[in-house]
Amino acid sequence: MRFPPLAAALFAGTLLATAAQAGPLIELSADASRLAANDLLRANVYAEASGNNPADLARKINQDIAEALKLIRSHPSVTVKTGQQSTYPVYGQNQKVESWRNRSELLLESKDQATMSELLGKLQAMRLALGQLTQLPSPATRAVAEDEATREAIRAFRARAGLIAEQFGKPYKIKQLNVQQQGSHPPPMPMFRAAKSMMAEAAPMPIEAGESQVTTSVSGQIELAD
Repeated sequence: MRFPPLAAALFAGTLLATAAQAGPLIELSADASRLAANDLLRANVYAEASGNNPADLARKINQDIAEALKLIRSHPSVTVKTGQQSTYPVYGQNQKVESWRNRSELLLESKDQATMSELLGKLQAMRLALGQLTQLPSPATRAVAEDEATREAIRAFRARAGLIAEQFGKPYKIKQLNVQQQGSHPPPMPMFRAAKSMMAEAAPMPIEAGESQVTTSVSGQIELAD
């Protein structure tokens, strides 16, 4: 779009005046953290077998998984879904197939720690192995911690901005603001198949949930007025 000479001159003058009125920009940041209870448990259990006949292995694994599903579904507080399933060859000398290995996984999730502990003990007694156990905040618990951390981080940002402006003896206004959420929780605990003597006991598995740290980071720019 082309402006008439007079309009163009007025427009350029407005831009120059606006630029001249703009005060210095200062970048700053603040963050705050809250602890959130690890009230959600996720477990990976699997059945695995080796042999010379893949079809026989599949039948055996499917039977073990079916029995496990029947037990898991008798506990309404635990949800379950199918995980990875695989059949692959085991090579020996000269890269010849010596046997086959079949593996099928189930993924469990629950907020009921006592039930999950008991159930995992029973599943290991049924020849299933526990591959991984993860403890983390449930979405609702994490949201509460994030909201609290966000409120505190924003208060800290405003307090820091006010402190900076006070040192210059000038008022300020926020020009840009970014809010980011992050968090950490204990890494998944790798598990191994228990010995037969231990599996026969079907003892509840000890679980200590603990807490995860949820952090909100607030960063942005403030402009000091002239």
